[in-house]
Amino acid sequence: MEPATLSPDNTGSLRPEPPGGHIPGEAGVWILLFGEMTFFALLFGSFLLYRTSDIAGFTASQAHLSKAVGLTNTLLLLTSSLFVAKAVGAASRGDTGSAPRLFRFGLACAIGFIALKGFEYYELLERGIVVNSHVFFSFYFGLTVLHLGHVVIGSVLLGAMSVATGKLLTKPSHIALIESGGCFWHMVDLLWIIIFALLYLVE
Repeated sequence: MEPATLSPDNTGSLRPEPPGGHIPGEAGVWILLFGEMTFFALLFGSFLLYRTSDIAGFTASQAHLSKAVGLTNTLLLLTSSLFVAKAVGAASRGDTGSAPRLFRFGLACAIGFIALKGFEYYELLERGIVVNSHVFFSFYFGLTVLHLGHVVIGSVLLGAMSVATGKLLTKPSHIALIESGGCFWHMVDLLWIIIFALLYLVE
């Protein structure tokens, strides 16, 4: 059996770390994330199934979307995830100066995503494109609205974590909660990358 290793905890001291490395977050959060990913995977599979029966219609509908807007939103979420990853690391080291600031940077990117997605919806609705315009848009609005709901929830979590990490977190359970919030946000980012590829890129 491998000996336990020591790693700095959030107070700067050393704490035992289990062999095999550290799994971030609470166990219950991973169950939630797995359930969310499974649900979206079923939606993605349904989209591809419907697409095979009407490739021309899906391609024509996709042409109404702006790849530039989709790519910008992707970059916003990727940048946000980078800030959040650094923020969680700072929080685990007890850096009460950097962690809140990094979480706020991540939140700013999330707000930018929400604003740009709202603009995209407005542009489509102005052109008379709605949920029942085509099956493609049923999936488009369904997937993106569901995802946007997760972005809003994640934004609330980022705001809460920016406040919480302004104080030194002395309990491992507190760090685990911060890590759990970070894991949720990374899932939101991953889901968007898949949605972006399916709705904007697959031709």
